[in-house]
Amino acid sequence: MTDLWSDAEIGEMIGDGTVYSFEAEGNISKGKCVYLSSDMKVSQCSAEGDAIGIALRDVNAGEFCPVCVRGVVKVTAYGAITRGTAVQTHTNGDVKALADQAVDEGGTGTYTIYYTRRLGFALQTFADGDTGLIMMEK
Repeated sequence: MTDLWSDAEIGEMIGDGTVYSFEAEGNISKGKCVYLSSDMKVSQCSAEGDAIGIALRDVNAGEFCPVCVRGVVKVTAYGAITRGTAVQTHTNGDVKALADQAVDEGGTGTYTIYYTRRLGFALQTFADGDTGLIMMEK
């Protein structure tokens, strides 16, 4: 495990971005992906592809959780990720590479789609367990 950006802690934003506050429905760890589990409430991700952002602090159920939905934030990688690759959440709340999804709509072309699973993209090349920066663009 390598720290690719030692100037920040996991779950810390680098520079400006967009942060929203949501009530936590369960305990959430700083730097983990979160999803909307109810109206205006979030939970730590336990499934792939449903994240809306990254928790910026540890919170308990009932507390308000600041969530980065746009900007640069430090996270932990699950599996290898090449810089510039789209990322999504893994079932443990870390980020993983988002594979292209080729879709043939029955016409003459095949299209690559991401839809809501795309969380952002990697700014660095990660090995499994590395910590580093992603650009959130939900």
